[in-house]
Amino acid sequence: MNETLLSRSVRRLFAGGGAIGLALLAQPQAAAQQAAEQPVARVVVTGSNIRRAEAETASSVLTVNRADIERSGKTTVSELLQTLAVDNQGSVPAGFGNGFAAGATGISLRGLGAASTLVLLNGRRMAPYGLADDGQKVFADLNVIPTDAVERVEILKDGASAIYGSDAIAGVVNIILRRDLKGTAVRASLGITEEWDGEKQNFAITHGFGDLDRDGFNGLLNFEFKRSNNIWLRERTDRRQVGRIDLRPWGFSAQEALGGTGAITGNNASGNAINGNVRNPATNDYFNRGNLSPATGFTQLFPGAACANFTSHPQGDPGGGCLIDSTQVYNQVQPQQENYSLFGRGTWRLTPDIEGYTEVNLYSSKTATSTTPSSISGNAGFPGGPVSNAGVQLGAAHPDNPYFGTAARLRYLPADVGPRTSTFDSFFVRALAGVRGTLAGWEYDSALLFSRSTVQNNRNGYLQRDVTFALLDPSPANVAAALANSPAYAALPPGTVWRIAENAGLNDPAVYAALSPTIGADAHSKIIQGDLKVTREFGKLAGGAIGVAAGAEWRREESELKPVTGTERGNIIGLGYSAFRGARNVFALYGEALAPVLPGLEVTGALRWDHFTDVGNSYTPKVGVKWQPSRQLALRGTFSRGFRAPSPAENGVGGLAAFSTAADPLRCSLGVEAACDPAAIALVTSPNPDLSPERSKNFNIGIVWDPLPRTSISVDFWRIKRKNEINQELVDVAIANGSVARDPSTAEVGIPGDPGAITAVLANYVNSAQSEVRGIDLDARYTHRLPNGWGNLLLDGKWTYIDKWERTERDGSSRDFAGTHGNCDVTNCIGTPDHRVNLRAAWDWTDWRVALNANYRAPIDNVRFKGAPCASHFANGDDAPAGCEIASFTVFDLVLRWKPMPNLEVFGSIENLLDKIAPLDPLTFGAQSFNPLDYQGAVGRTYNIGARYTF
Repeated sequence: MNETLLSRSVRRLFAGGGAIGLALLAQPQAAAQQAAEQPVARVVVTGSNIRRAEAETASSVLTVNRADIERSGKTTVSELLQTLAVDNQGSVPAGFGNGFAAGATGISLRGLGAASTLVLLNGRRMAPYGLADDGQKVFADLNVIPTDAVERVEILKDGASAIYGSDAIAGVVNIILRRDLKGTAVRASLGITEEWDGEKQNFAITHGFGDLDRDGFNGLLNFEFKRSNNIWLRERTDRRQVGRIDLRPWGFSAQEALGGTGAITGNNASGNAINGNVRNPATNDYFNRGNLSPATGFTQLFPGAACANFTSHPQGDPGGGCLIDSTQVYNQVQPQQENYSLFGRGTWRLTPDIEGYTEVNLYSSKTATSTTPSSISGNAGFPGGPVSNAGVQLGAAHPDNPYFGTAARLRYLPADVGPRTSTFDSFFVRALAGVRGTLAGWEYDSALLFSRSTVQNNRNGYLQRDVTFALLDPSPANVAAALANSPAYAALPPGTVWRIAENAGLNDPAVYAALSPTIGADAHSKIIQGDLKVTREFGKLAGGAIGVAAGAEWRREESELKPVTGTERGNIIGLGYSAFRGARNVFALYGEALAPVLPGLEVTGALRWDHFTDVGNSYTPKVGVKWQPSRQLALRGTFSRGFRAPSPAENGVGGLAAFSTAADPLRCSLGVEAACDPAAIALVTSPNPDLSPERSKNFNIGIVWDPLPRTSISVDFWRIKRKNEINQELVDVAIANGSVARDPSTAEVGIPGDPGAITAVLANYVNSAQSEVRGIDLDARYTHRLPNGWGNLLLDGKWTYIDKWERTERDGSSRDFAGTHGNCDVTNCIGTPDHRVNLRAAWDWTDWRVALNANYRAPIDNVRFKGAPCASHFANGDDAPAGCEIASFTVFDLVLRWKPMPNLEVFGSIENLLDKIAPLDPLTFGAQSFNPLDYQGAVGRTYNIGARYTF
């Protein structure tokens, strides 16, 4: 029942995209004879429940083992997986600290989203992260994986719902942890950027004991500590546009929302200035409070509000606003994160034919993020509808009102309140107990699983709407609303106002306690599962024995996200409502058969039935063929159906109010220049209990060829056609259909018919007509033995090309996102690169190992879909960036490992060896002016050094 060294070698050579036993079959005759004399271990490969002697199946499986992880120089599994060519649109990066699912990372195979990529731990599920990406898509957090305990990662690159059930539409990532270890290993590493920040500390200790054959038991314990310190955008001012919202030096202006924070962009249109922009009640023109010109019509002047008293940032706003680069001052490239993990695994030989086993994973994490101070006019939404805060104003008698005597609208960025900060405390537990053995010729494996993820989120710096309105304009209605909902406001002396900008020092701390108390939310998800799998061989065909497997599974799934305090009534300025709750039971039966009909020809089939208590039944088949006409050549192909059941966020109880970016074609056509380019808008989405599961058809045809010894080349052509896709209605479609809320008070004077700015787009979760994704995977590996004992040279390359990523709506309209910046309604608007490449050149010699890695992202057309106009423009109207294209990005990493003695290994790496700077991306909202895929180009050159000692 134990996996031998030979079987591990087989798995390594084949599952990594190599030939189907070709390398072993081509070995010298004596070595082949010696291998044949050994007992052949049978192994289970991701995507199948049948134990087999050959690890290669008809499906395409990419294997990343411990050596690959070490050669990559990455310190976590999540960092490595998100650099792979198969990851694309919809992945959740660690640097997206202001996203819905901050503190977690997720992988998105084929760009179909983290929710359509099933992540397994030792072949079984784990509870998804407590927070949902985009408030909708639940996914497994890769951060919970203890790096030093990883044996290998197997990535099944075609559908697997026939084996694993829901969520495996795009494929499966199976993280396999070590089963045994003799002795103790201690590892410590330290990383730091060239700017001497972003320090990464990593410590791990792994201890293995017992011998299953000799002692009747074995066990493994692993403890890991990881800490990553902040990297502030203000420390990256030398990296061109990275982190800047003021891109005037690059040809943009405030009309494209890239001219700095605080700009006045036109009549009745203004950003939030650090010293305040105020609207003239008579003309609706905005003026900065520091403006001393008689043209303002101010009834009192504020020399202390001069822009120079607040910032040294270059000015020059044509509208007269006071500009700062708020994202560069307050935002992060990398949030601070600290986590601890404990993994334990034990196996006992109960009888000669039965083993018992247990696994326990514990993970605790704390993430701290920061972003700009809250504007006072940001819109929000909640289940009752959108909330417009455009009417916020200084009361007629407010002492800081330059139009004293008349109420005047205010646009203010309250640096006195401070940045918006959030902490995410998460705890993950997974416990498993099972037995496996043989009975009457059948091999069986049965286990009980419990897994739970909890997240507590606390936020500071967010403004209470009712208190803000009352402290700026203490009208009877505003005061009554604040008194009814805020005890902190009620405790203030009657007549208290919020002094702003140069007079903020006059505020009592109690004012800020009422304005911006700590708010928070809790979330949890839970899985309880029981399963039984059996497999055996019987009979014999021309190619060998027939293998069969069958199984049953019961699962209880629960998820709940409570709304952030105050968002349930739309009372947090600029922060929308997000909450969901749901639970269901799942029961499944499945079977699988392997028929070697002829020597070298193998046919496989699988069928699974799932019953969900909320969405009914699903039947998912899969068939595959593998043909090996010669020792150097193999052909493979699969067809399967898949499905994804709606998550509680999509069909449960709750709702979502989020933010996206969109232009306003109606106002643009009327001549409102600022409405022609994408700007932030609120998006209010409601759950839909009538949603059907997503369903897919997956096709994969591949060839594996070993043209030379120690050479393997595989090419796979794949297509996934998904229907009933669960999406938010497309923002631009909803806008075109008029599903929006507007604020007429923001209309520009002198433009007839201006309906005012969009405050929110109103959408539902819907089953779209379909999506079709197709492309090519190429995997090549060559090992060259250098003469005179100079070791081995390994060349490895992986290329994924997405030819088509087309989404079709119910009305028949379609959009192809391949190679474009769409779909910007997904995750963080990183786009869909059509080419991603991983290259590696490694040299192993005696006690030295050196690797040079290159990761390439192709250029991205800065359009929302193929055929669409350019999504961004320079101030002169030209397409932006030049050629309407986000430049390609390639990063090189150098890794060195040295064993000065048998028990000691020293290692180090230089990430972003050439210190490449991330190219300009003016559209994404996952990062500021650079694409999250190019994270290393924002951080800069980074050094890591560490050591491992075993005893």
